[in-house]
Amino acid sequence: MSSNDSIFKRSRRIKLLIFVTTVILIVLMFPQGESLESEVTVGSIWLQEDLIATTSFPIYKNPDVYNLEKRNAAEKVYPIFVAKPNLAEQIKDSLKSFSDSFIRMIQSDLQVTDNKNVLLSTALKMYNEITRLSGNKINAERKLSETFSYIQKVINKAYQKEILNQLYNEIKRDSIAKRIGRVDFIEQKSKFNDLKAVHDNVAAEINRFTQDQQFSNVIIEFTNHFIRPNLIYDEKLTLEEINHLQDKVSPNIGIVNENERIIAKHNRVTEEDKLKIDSYRKAKGELTGFISNITQSLGKFLHVLLILTLYGIYLFLFRKKIFYDNVKVVLISIIIMFISFLTYLLTRLEVSSPVYLLTILPAASMLLTIIFDSRVGFYGTVVIALITGSLRGNDYTFTAMNIFAGALGAYTVRDIKNRTQIFRSFIYILLGYIVSILAFGLERFETVDKILVEFAFASANALFSPVFTFGMIIFFERFFKITTDLTLLELTDFNNPLLKDLARIAPGTFTHSITVGSMVERAAETIKANPLLARVGAYYHDIGKTINSDYFVENQLDSENTHEKLNPKQSTEIIINHVSKGVELAAKGKLPKEIIDFIPMHHGTLVVSYFYEKAKEMYGAENTNIQDFRYKGPKPNTKETALVMLADACESTVRSIEEPDPAKIENVVNSLIKYRVDDGQLDESPVTLSDLKLIKDTFVNILLGQYHKRIRYPKQDEMENVKE
Repeated sequence: MSSNDSIFKRSRRIKLLIFVTTVILIVLMFPQGESLESEVTVGSIWLQEDLIATTSFPIYKNPDVYNLEKRNAAEKVYPIFVAKPNLAEQIKDSLKSFSDSFIRMIQSDLQVTDNKNVLLSTALKMYNEITRLSGNKINAERKLSETFSYIQKVINKAYQKEILNQLYNEIKRDSIAKRIGRVDFIEQKSKFNDLKAVHDNVAAEINRFTQDQQFSNVIIEFTNHFIRPNLIYDEKLTLEEINHLQDKVSPNIGIVNENERIIAKHNRVTEEDKLKIDSYRKAKGELTGFISNITQSLGKFLHVLLILTLYGIYLFLFRKKIFYDNVKVVLISIIIMFISFLTYLLTRLEVSSPVYLLTILPAASMLLTIIFDSRVGFYGTVVIALITGSLRGNDYTFTAMNIFAGALGAYTVRDIKNRTQIFRSFIYILLGYIVSILAFGLERFETVDKILVEFAFASANALFSPVFTFGMIIFFERFFKITTDLTLLELTDFNNPLLKDLARIAPGTFTHSITVGSMVERAAETIKANPLLARVGAYYHDIGKTINSDYFVENQLDSENTHEKLNPKQSTEIIINHVSKGVELAAKGKLPKEIIDFIPMHHGTLVVSYFYEKAKEMYGAENTNIQDFRYKGPKPNTKETALVMLADACESTVRSIEEPDPAKIENVVNSLIKYRVDDGQLDESPVTLSDLKLIKDTFVNILLGQYHKRIRYPKQDEMENVKE
């Protein structure tokens, strides 16, 4: 880790900045200007004193009713088509002028080659077809004149009805507003033709004029050049008319005068009462001045500050690793702000459906639980529910509902074993919402239809929350470099390349690592450490032994010891190097930092005692520097790394006992643990004396089960010494 990363993770100023920024951003999501009495629901009992209006204010309609009235007003507007009364005569004159000019060109034997003019090009094709059918120039000219005359009749017939520039099925109403000048005439659309109908009629008329299909197609193409609609839909004028009628819809249904009672104490809140209370809240918000806005914003700030401070105190007292890691604090802040922002957006939607139930707060509960632990997840659920309830006007029902469903969501992933288990949460979250919706619905005399609609939205929430959790957990793991239990579970797969290489190249070390993993997992449960982290750390703590595996005694299948050819210092260097090689392999294999830490920490700064003692015998104590025989460290700094250090020594030593018995095993375990405590190897870990006693007892029980003395079977000596 670079120094800049370390400063960011530990800086108190950055932590304070994250905290204040989170509070301010959430405050900005609160309803602006409105006073923040608790949310009032129809059917509840007004328990406060009589509510008296301090100012006159209009009673605003229910947004759904108001929007429906505006939609009804819009539906009364007919689409406006602007008439072009002179267009038909202009087209007829244009056709006559073109036909006369074209006939003169033909009679004068002028060569017409302007293919860029589509109309002229089509006329030439039509003349060529006439020439093909007529046989000579005179007949062709006469036939051309007849054709133009017939086309003129077809166009005259086409414009007997005005032509719409939209197809019938594009016009949603049965009638249209035909605008001439500034006057609209409402008429049935069937009174007019659309372009499709006109083109169909033209084709039918032309086909009666000639039986030659090729000639007919050219005439149709030419004629259609002169068919243009003379009733043009004007979207702008139509929208103006819609807006004009909608502006006439009144947003209120009455007025409450100053000093008039809005609702009396102990009265049940009716639909009308709720409209009055909501309108009064809005009126009070509009009347607030600059000073009032400042004081209200301060109140919001203190409100959010108090809620988040409680969470901060919990993290400081019971989850110090999270509290002092600003990266994790940022992650928590992002989760809180995301759910808050989602609540803000859903609250702003003016729809009758209970879209607020789509606030996927259980997803936050599950994310916090998977990333950290169930208690962080539960307390985070309470905090986020309180904040989102505040954003909805201190909505107690919303808060209670989400605490219940979120807590169940956190519960379902507290001991997650695989990613697919997340989807089991759907049932529990749905159950939480259904029970709470039913409870509050019955309490308020809600209709069955309304409760069923809320069930439907809650079902969507229960489905979306696990899906969102599944997608985001991968993002958080990668982006924030966080190791969750899901990551650890994936690392227990023996098909992992590092473990496969260890099993293939250093089978003795692999067996030792698996045994150590079982030991530390059981011991971690007794001292309230993370059993899964300890087991995975044990699996990978000796992967460096895949390099020069023959130099480690557990992998030497014959009696020859390769260290006999080396001096003690060379042997020590090879032994110690398995740590640095292991760290390199782990980094290359992209193991999480939490797992890589096990590799150097499981030896701490211990002395390679076997070769140190051998060096003293060979060179004398005065000529032997103990520092040359020490591991580089660091020492274990967590319960899990301390467990692997102790289990590593106990398992390998007990395995070397020739005739193990309970007394020998217990003495070895006690001695090894005492030596490491006396050597200061556990000084930086949070392991206590009571933890050490539990660890000793656990290790002894496991090792007794694995290495207890066994009876020899009859003829076992003969079987052991048999020769092929």
